[in-house]
Amino acid sequence: MDRAYLELESLTVGYGGEPVVSDITFKLQKGQILSLIGPNGAGKSTILKTLTRRIPPISGKITLDGADLLAMGGRTLAKKMASVLTDRVAPELETCFDIVSAGRYPYTGGFGLLTARDRAAVDEALRMVNAASIADRDFNSVSDGQRQRVLLARAIAQEPEIILLDEPTSFLDIKHKLELLEILRDMARQRGVTILMSLHELDLASKVSDLIACVSSGRVPACGRPREIMTDGGVRTLYGLERGSYNASLGSVELPRPAGRARVFVLGGGGRGIGLYRELQKAGIPFFAGILHENDIDLAVARPLSERVVTCPAFRGASPERIAEARALIDRAEAVLDCGCPDGGGGANAALLRYARESGKSVVTDLNLLTEVLK
Repeated sequence: MDRAYLELESLTVGYGGEPVVSDITFKLQKGQILSLIGPNGAGKSTILKTLTRRIPPISGKITLDGADLLAMGGRTLAKKMASVLTDRVAPELETCFDIVSAGRYPYTGGFGLLTARDRAAVDEALRMVNAASIADRDFNSVSDGQRQRVLLARAIAQEPEIILLDEPTSFLDIKHKLELLEILRDMARQRGVTILMSLHELDLASKVSDLIACVSSGRVPACGRPREIMTDGGVRTLYGLERGSYNASLGSVELPRPAGRARVFVLGGGGRGIGLYRELQKAGIPFFAGILHENDIDLAVARPLSERVVTCPAFRGASPERIAEARALIDRAEAVLDCGCPDGGGGANAALLRYARESGKSVVTDLNLLTEVLK
């Protein structure tokens, strides 16, 4: 590997000499994306503010491109580093273009006059974040999401080698979240820009990041590739989850399973059961589920939400023992909810559906009908 572009060595950050996060050590290569994740108040923003020199470190070392970051001149650092932090910006009578043009400060000299090249850089940055149409609007008159994109454009216009961002997807709808992360991914891959940011959306963090660093309880207990960090147990421990669960396969969280005795057997499979499992959870209706192959996507949601799920090996039909287990659960249930996947369990679910009807169980395909049956 090449020399680390950003290296934190035994860094301790905090306020007034009181540590918030201690002994932070990790390396980030040029063109890599690292996301900080962890509970609110864990110190992610404090780390970012320290790296931008808004607050001094308590101890430790920060090396940027082989040099001591704390010893760099302001203009030198500004040509290397840009930031988009959570501070509210409320300038008077400035357009979005004016805000973005502030990113050219390291290059404009003492009078701040924009050259043709500076204006071209500002226009390109606005275009990259899909904000060119609001360039002439008062910055204070645009939405929070538009402001976030303008502030990112200011950082891009600075033409930095590294960008620090604190919750950059806040205030953005899903379309603009994805666009923003795609921009960052492209900047890292095509321009070699190093990205360090905090994110609350775990699914997005795992998809966009090369590395993920966990921040919790005054430490950075783990830093590694997403597949190493974003495990069911790892996220549960990091956030102290006592109810509900995190599923690494789907990158999603599930609420706690409904309390009480299961009243319904859900015949699912092939992704058709996921929405209904969650509807049952919201309605507070406990349920059994099956028969699901071990590689069925339904299983990732059925396991945490159902009282019990009957499974069979991938690419194989359900054994007589598994079929008997499912029949016994159908006997205990008040109704059967058919999700329309007769091939579940290697074809066993079609037979279970017949069994349920022959046993006189109510078989429904709609949650509203199920609710009526269970009254």
